[in-house]
Amino acid sequence: MSEVLLDVKGLKKYFTTKRGLLHAVDDVTFTIEKGKTLGVVGESGCGKSTTGRAILRLHEPTGGQVLFEGQDVAKLNATELRHKRKEMQIIFQDPFSSLNPRKTVSQTIEEPLKLHKLIPDKQKRLEKVLETMETVGLAERYINTYPHELDGGRRQRIGIARALALDPKFIVCDEPVSALDVSIQAQILNLMNEIQEQRGLTYMFITHDLSVVNHFSDDIAVMYLGKLIEKAPSEVLFANPVHPYTQALLSAIPLPKLGARKERILLKGEITSPINPAPVCRFANRCQYATDRCRSEEPQLKEIETGHFVSCFLCE
Repeated sequence: MSEVLLDVKGLKKYFTTKRGLLHAVDDVTFTIEKGKTLGVVGESGCGKSTTGRAILRLHEPTGGQVLFEGQDVAKLNATELRHKRKEMQIIFQDPFSSLNPRKTVSQTIEEPLKLHKLIPDKQKRLEKVLETMETVGLAERYINTYPHELDGGRRQRIGIARALALDPKFIVCDEPVSALDVSIQAQILNLMNEIQEQRGLTYMFITHDLSVVNHFSDDIAVMYLGKLIEKAPSEVLFANPVHPYTQALLSAIPLPKLGARKERILLKGEITSPINPAPVCRFANRCQYATDRCRSEEPQLKEIETGHFVSCFLCE
């Protein structure tokens, strides 16, 4: 049996607004095994990125536990958290805005090494920078180049190199290819796959591109309005989506064949407000199968078969 690297239990992140508490992440629970990739999908605003940032404590969690190798990240003090962050890194969505325009490629990759005082010797730091650049496919000639002088693909390689510089065990990949051209997306995904195999890395891969997540992830978690509504191994989820929202999402994937058609599931109805939501099914307003029970009671995430969890009364 594989070793669990990350165990998230009842994670919550609420934001205070003028109208009340916005439940960005609400009682999310999942595990990621060492060396595996969990793909997290859902429409914009469902809480995917906030979940990733709350795990790393870039957002302070409102509640719940984040156990990294058995240690609760949410309870670490500033010094302990700083030390733990060497093992937990993030690749941001926009490769341009996530890089400091005043720093060269070398300075950007070198910065985490200097902050954590890992390699005091300047020459050895440079060697580490060059080694990391080679790992992500950046030519040595770009070492003194600034981000604005590079294309999106190379910028994202800098972001990946910065995350790898500290030799982490776990990386949150926050839509790392969504801002790139399709041809570049494939290169970056192949690169991340190779690095994972070489270093035994564990990924949480956040995306809205279902065709990408199917090939890249071992397990897939589907989120809707801050809730985890379905989680299963990748091949199981695509072969047997159970939650009506998951079925609608998968029906939207285009078929890579000229003239091929499949029936789309079109969602209708108002999206429930994430501010002070009632303890009911948040998808009920858009679900064609919704009953009175869905509008008066909140379904819990339950295992319907080994490794396949669903939050829906239809499964009972």
